[in-house]
Amino acid sequence: MKLLVDSSSSLLLSLLLAQLPLFTSAVPAPYRRPNVVHELDRLANQTKNLRQITADLLKEHAFETDPEQHRFKSLPLMNNRASDINSLEMRPTLSQLHADLKSFEHHFAWLSRASRKHHHPALPKLGQMMSLIKSLTSMLEHQMMRVDAQRLSPPSPSMPPPPPSQFDVLQSSQELLLQFRLFCDWAQRVFSVLSTKSKMSAVQ
Repeated sequence: MKLLVDSSSSLLLSLLLAQLPLFTSAVPAPYRRPNVVHELDRLANQTKNLRQITADLLKEHAFETDPEQHRFKSLPLMNNRASDINSLEMRPTLSQLHADLKSFEHHFAWLSRASRKHHHPALPKLGQMMSLIKSLTSMLEHQMMRVDAQRLSPPSPSMPPPPPSQFDVLQSSQELLLQFRLFCDWAQRVFSVLSTKSKMSAVQ
């Protein structure tokens, strides 16, 4: 009788051990809070890459003409002051950067169509830059969802009439690129400052 009891106990123990992986796999993985700092650093690096491509385009011979200013009436106003950067708050700042970036995206789409029509030599690099802008926009929207930042709904930008010649395309290109470089300078610093502030709040 004792042998039967021992055998039954061993069989039951074996069955329980066999089911153990199923029980452990059914337990949900612990929720991991998204790493806000890591995402802000990625945004800063992506913006840095965009700024470098913009600078490369401005250095090329095709963009060495002095631009006729104010062709674009609806470009974001880049009148930010360095002294304001440390007082910026995460949510409204991300919302405004997103609205500005979407505006630039519309303007570069206009420039891409004009460049295609006039066979602009910088079209391949312009296409690369537009892909990076879309990628940055997607990354920024993902971060905005994480911190519950509101999406602004600015009016659609009004574009100038189609440029009649390649020279006009060059003029428009340089004005747009100069403004976008200012945006990238500001956005890269903002993402870095927000990342630093997030690190400091995490250790407090």
